[in-house]
Formats: sequence, structure tokens, C-alpha cells
Amino acid sequence: MRSLRHLLPSAGSLIVFEAAGRLSSFTAAGRELGMTQAAVSYAVRGLEEQLGAKLFQRRHRQVILTEAGERFHADVSLGLSHIRKSAEDLRLQATGGHVTLAASTAFGSFWMMPRLQQFRDELPGIDLRIQTADRDLDIIAEGIPLGVRGGVPRDWPDYHSLSLSDEEIFPVAGPSYLAKFGKPKTVEELATHRLIHLEEPYREAPNWDEWFASAGTSLRNAERGLRINDYALVIQAVMEGQGISLGWRHLVERLVASGLLVPVTDHVMRTGVGFHVIWPKNRDLSDNARKVRDWLVAQA
Repeated sequence: MRSLRHLLPSAGSLIVFEAAGRLSSFTAAGRELGMTQAAVSYAVRGLEEQLGAKLFQRRHRQVILTEAGERFHADVSLGLSHIRKSAEDLRLQATGGHVTLAASTAFGSFWMMPRLQQFRDELPGIDLRIQTADRDLDIIAEGIPLGVRGGVPRDWPDYHSLSLSDEEIFPVAGPSYLAKFGKPKTVEELATHRLIHLEEPYREAPNWDEWFASAGTSLRNAERGLRINDYALVIQAVMEGQGISLGWRHLVERLVASGLLVPVTDHVMRTGVGFHVIWPKNRDLSDNARKVRDWLVAQA
């Protein structure tokens, strides 16, 4: 039986073929790879001779994959992407590299940013990169080692998880708002104040109706009030004295401690879900990623 070394094309010819097929141009592939157009054409011709199949239709200033070429290109592209990803993972594990954490803008702004100096002091050799998005990223597909996600672990069968915080929600206002309009004395009185609503576009989040229901009452005129689809902007509006919003304890507790926000009732809504640091089950964490994960959990 002939060995794979004799059966498989060289890695170099496959890389040239992938670029030429993706760009539909030998000239563009050469430019990307730092080769001449003639060198690309020579490599592709050699590959075609080795495989015994025509991979491209040559046209004026353009090349088009044949049917056989399209099938082969799909397999080559997938194989090279897996090899590249595996090589990147090994390189990061060997050199330490940076650690990326995927999280919401709110978590990055109100939980992580106040702790960044402490992070640098305690883990000085780690380059942390915080990647925020308006929805929960598929960190497996994105190649990101760590993420922060709200919910329950059974909903994430492909991930390991550790708890950061239970979900606890209470209303908060800025001192300037309370100085002007006064602090509500009861939950019922709170319903008459200017309420700021978070209209979360992708992540599920309890709203004012649910919070009032958890307090044993209902919100009248639920359509009234300022509506914002970004929690960081909600909190900014509250600190500017624009109204009262719901505050997630793990995000606002430092703002409350500093006096920038003030809880306005004693009632706290506990949903039974929480916020977790997650990481994929299908690959090992680097040493630095494990240190970041453990540091996050230690802050809880």
C-alpha cells in the first residue's frame, strides 16, 4: 500500500489551490501568498496532474473551479481551517499568549473594568482581551477560550461552567433624581415614578412587569417611560438623573457602594438563575486561560 506521503499532494500546493479557488484568480492568489502568477499556475497544474483531474476552467483574467474542483476545494478549505486552528491552539498553549474573554458590554463595563487594575496586579503576565457583543457569542466557533453567560448550565451542554453570581435584581436611582423627586416609600409608589426600561434585543432579561409581579403587585401604565436597548446606556441615564431602572446586583454593587446609585426599595427579585464563566468541553484551556477563569471565580 502506498504511503500517505505519496498519495497526498504537498501542503504548499494545497495552500496555493485554496487561495486560487477562493479568489478565482491566480494573480490575486499570488499577491496574497507572495508568489508570481506563473508560480501559482505551475503549482495548480502540478496538482491537477497528480490528481488526474482538471480543477479550474481558465478564462481571460479569471479562473473558475470545475465541478470536481469545487468538491475538492470545499474539503481542502475545511481541512486547512482545522489544521490552522489546531496550530494556533498549540502555539498559544506553548507561549502563553493572550486570553480572550467574551462578555456583554454591561459585564465588561461594570464588573470587569473596575477590577482591571487588580487583575493586572495579580496576573501581570497575562494579556487579557475582552470581546463584547450584543448577543452571546458561540465561543467554540469563534475560537474564544472563555465566556460569561447568564442562565443555567443545563442549557449549555457543550460547555463547562462555574458560577460567578446569582441573579438578584432591585431598582436603583441616581442621587440627583431622588433629590428632585424623592425616594418612593413603597413598591406601589415606585410605579408612579419615571421608570427606565431595558429592551434587551437578544439576551433574555427580566423586565419591570416581572419585577413588580415578584413584589406582589402590578405595574400600571407599563408602556410609559424611557426605553433603551443597551444596559450600559440604561445605567448612564440613571446616573444622569433621568429615572429609575432595574439594577443587577453583580453589575451595580460597586456603583451603589460608591454612592453613584441608590437602591430605592427593599424588595429584591431572585430569579433562580445566575451568571457563569464558561469554557468549551472540546478543547483544553491554556495555563493562562485557567488562571483567568480561576481569578474570575475568586472575585465572586
